[in-house]
Amino acid sequence: MTKPAYERSPLEDSLGFQEALITWFLANKEDYLWRQTEDPYRILVSEVMLQQTTIQSVVENRRFERFIEEFPTPKALAEASEQEILRAWEGLGYYNRVRNLQKTAREVVDNHNGKFPLDLAGLQALPGVGAYTSAAVASFAYNLSAPLVDANVARVFARLFDDAREIDSAEGRKEAWKRAGELVSHEQARFYNGALMELGQKVCRNRKVLCTECPVARYCQTSRPLDLPVKKAKKKATEVLEEVLWIRRKNGDLFLSKGEGSRRKGMWQLPVVEDGETRGLALRDESTYSITKYKVLLKVYEAEEELNLEGGWFSLGDLEVLPIASPVRRVIDRLLLEEL
Repeated sequence: MTKPAYERSPLEDSLGFQEALITWFLANKEDYLWRQTEDPYRILVSEVMLQQTTIQSVVENRRFERFIEEFPTPKALAEASEQEILRAWEGLGYYNRVRNLQKTAREVVDNHNGKFPLDLAGLQALPGVGAYTSAAVASFAYNLSAPLVDANVARVFARLFDDAREIDSAEGRKEAWKRAGELVSHEQARFYNGALMELGQKVCRNRKVLCTECPVARYCQTSRPLDLPVKKAKKKATEVLEEVLWIRRKNGDLFLSKGEGSRRKGMWQLPVVEDGETRGLALRDESTYSITKYKVLLKVYEAEEELNLEGGWFSLGDLEVLPIASPVRRVIDRLLLEEL
């Protein structure tokens, strides 16, 4: 692949850069449901959902539609129980995201008459809403000229400006936001920001670049796109052992306990036991899963119901409505299937 020749910096021709990007976007953009609305609540839900989840996963599993169907307004989300919002978020992980989303909804309902602020500063003042999310809502809902930077945008900027700074360093992040502010469209921020993000998703990708299809190739300085962006060296995942118990009554009920800590708070799980407490118990199942910087080896041991544990008994019907983290849900489903 021959990369088109660099002609000029986007900073020297910001209007031409914006026009080329927006024209391409309007002709090629994906018609996601959250792009079919200017409702700040729905846009906020989509942005929070997509922060740690791939677009493909959200679309294929109808995650956005299902969440909006259950909580169609800030008021509906604000009034929901923790168990309801966790169950609705199950499978998306990083459950503090939905807790913070509910805090935002409650603030909007309690202190803004159910209406989102109409300016960037007001959006930034909402609990759980940071610089990126407030800019996304401001531009996509209100077409305000608000710069934003996500991983896709940071990657595009690194290549456009042939910048070898680590994009996940404080200096790298500061520079990316500076450039975003210099280049954001003042008239069509909604389309411009969407175009910049989609360029990173479709053309200026992480491991594969389509430079000959890039609408702004003439503004791109780098001759080594696949060497950029530069990131801090990844730390090796920490291996963790998690041992849990499988306790089932003759009537089919399963014993579960409430999760603790920031990762599993409010979720139901197979009761966790400390090292050494599984002596003499039969190993029933073994699997692995990854979460942030950890690689977890999950071992499940068969146990009797006489054990003195905190938790409760749940029927198979109960399991359908309880919030259960995906790795645990998969184990439960697999073992229940084995026992049919």
